[in-house]
Amino acid sequence: MPWSLAANLSMLFSELPLLERLEAAHAAGFDGVEVQFPYELAAERLSAELQRLALPLVLINVPAGDLMQGGAGLAAVPARRGEFAAALEQALAYAEVVRPQRVNVLPGRLADGVEREAAQACLADNLRLAADRFAELGIGVCCEAINRLDMPGFLIASSRELRTLLAQVDHPNLSAQLDLFHMVRMGEALPESIERLAGRIGHVQFADAPGRGAPGSGGIDFAAAMQALAQVDYQGWLAAEYRPTEDDTLSWLQGWRAAGWVG
Repeated sequence: MPWSLAANLSMLFSELPLLERLEAAHAAGFDGVEVQFPYELAAERLSAELQRLALPLVLINVPAGDLMQGGAGLAAVPARRGEFAAALEQALAYAEVVRPQRVNVLPGRLADGVEREAAQACLADNLRLAADRFAELGIGVCCEAINRLDMPGFLIASSRELRTLLAQVDHPNLSAQLDLFHMVRMGEALPESIERLAGRIGHVQFADAPGRGAPGSGGIDFAAAMQALAQVDYQGWLAAEYRPTEDDTLSWLQGWRAAGWVG
């Protein structure tokens, strides 16, 4: 500690056009930014604004097909291997310009008619492919567990399932994206989640639970989580991925700085 702090621009400052959110994050004191799916914006425009503000782009997602509309997504559907390969090529071309530090491959939901074992084998193959290809650009690959309360049917939902997947893929360029909100929603104690993934955590996101609001709006013991991250020598970013209210003043940020968690 202290860790660097990123703003997830898909959720924060969303009242502004995407490019203007970078300026807002910079003015608010964030050290970097991440964007879930930035592909609607020309990569050259995003890159130029990042460079102007000297803001690191911490993370983007590989396109996930119909996942955000309630579908199964691409990465764990054997019949969609070709679509995943095309999405990967799109992400590689975009990343070559905007240079994110990491990209996230969302596992997606278990598709109708597909056995879990087959889905996970497909996901492992696609993750190896992504890890290989992004290694050529010097960009890390993450995979994220998402809770099944908010996204029913999600293939990888717990820290145990994520650890098993990482072991199955067994690639040096693949790490865990650990979202504290999702683990708490799954009933996990964060120190245990963090210890379970120790040495394999590439990126951390946070929101309070159960409402996915700003820190302090729910029941997460962030002090315990930060202590656990320090104990496993986590070296990555902390990314704010929560739903702000209209009167969000980022007051939690001052508290986190006072605690020495972020710079």
